Amino acid sequence: MPFYVSPEQQMKDKADYARKAITRIRSGVVIACDAGILFIAPNPSRALRKFSEIYDRIAFAAVGRYNEFENLRKAGVRYADMTGFQYDRQDVTARGLANWYAQLLGTIFTESNKPYEVEIVVAEVGKTPDGDQIYRITFDGSVADEHGFVVMGGQADQVAAALKDRYSDGMTLSGAFNVAIAALAGQGNGDRQEITATQLEVALLDRGREHRTFRRLIGPRLEALLAEAIPGKKTGAITEASSTDAGTGSPDAGPADSAGTGPGDAAEPPGGDPA
Repeated sequence: MPFYVSPEQQMKDKADYARKAITRIRSGVVIACDAGILFIAPNPSRALRKFSEIYDRIAFAAVGRYNEFENLRKAGVRYADMTGFQYDRQDVTARGLANWYAQLLGTIFTESNKPYEVEIVVAEVGKTPDGDQIYRITFDGSVADEHGFVVMGGQADQVAAALKDRYSDGMTLSGAFNVAIAALAGQGNGDRQEITATQLEVALLDRGREHRTFRRLIGPRLEALLAEAIPGKKTGAITEASSTDAGTGSPDAGPADSAGTGPGDAAEPPGGDPA
């Protein structure tokens, strides 16, 4: 027989389902610094990426179910390209993308039987730190304007509390990396966990570049940053072939410390919870 479920209970069940799924994954951090906006997250995969370029000065970050936020990433790239083509490249902003993502996720949450198990961040680097924009969009379409840093997924409250104690405006790139690593290393059961370069995905919206500001930090550059964050850690080179950045297909200009991504530029095992 048909049974009745009140709209309030249905929305609560959906929210609880998505929230529990997101808390089971590992957190990611987006943090502003003098060099730009830094993205850091545990991710042992070199094929499935959590961070990618959306437009000239805009990047996309996500945690959750890979196939779902990869669809969101591709849709965002199409939206940005179409807006820039129809109007002007200056009309493509992080705020516009965040509002568009909020509407899309809100519609999915209310109309679909299963909500998306994702949490995303859209960030835009400004010419100065005061011009940086960081927006966090949750599974139900809620959007928040963040300042300084934001934590996605996992034990977000715990990691954010650790970041709040250490973060300050105008931090250097290495300083921001250090505080983010310290916060991520303590998530889980509260014990500090060792983090290696092969377990991390790190990217930067570089304030010093005029165009195509997104680049990945890999190899010796990442090892050097990690050595500063973890005293006594020896540095070593990690090689990774340079390709093209996601969403545009153009080669990146910094092969020494940036690598591009193909169409599958996102991160979590396909169709399942993240590693």
